[in-house]
Amino acid sequence: MKIAASLLGLSLSLGLSLTACQQQSAAPAEPASAAAPAPTAPLEAAPAPAPTQTPAETSPATPAADAPCRDQIGEAAATRLAERCRMVSPATHPPCNAANPCALIQNEIDRSCAMWKDGENPPKECEA
Repeated sequence: MKIAASLLGLSLSLGLSLTACQQQSAAPAEPASAAAPAPTAPLEAAPAPAPTQTPAETSPATPAADAPCRDQIGEAAATRLAERCRMVSPATHPPCNAANPCALIQNEIDRSCAMWKDGENPPKECEA
């Protein structure tokens, strides 16, 4: 019974809506000489907002800053830096790889060494 009442209400609503639409379309049309709005250009999507940048990204950087560390300082020095990073980093997957930028490797060393509290004995790699 409730379903029948709901359907009846829905059909009445639709009927009234259609009647209102038909009455509006039956209104006298404006003469062709009436000023019609000028066609408008299609709407264009708003430009996407610029990605947010960290302070390090906003400073003028050279394209070499994103280059692999081995390309920045040489294979041997990059390997030593990566090994030093692995010695101090507690991370399970640290960025201690010569294929990463030197700054990323050095940041991991700095972050890891900063975890040691006063009075504790940090690894010797933190002193370099």
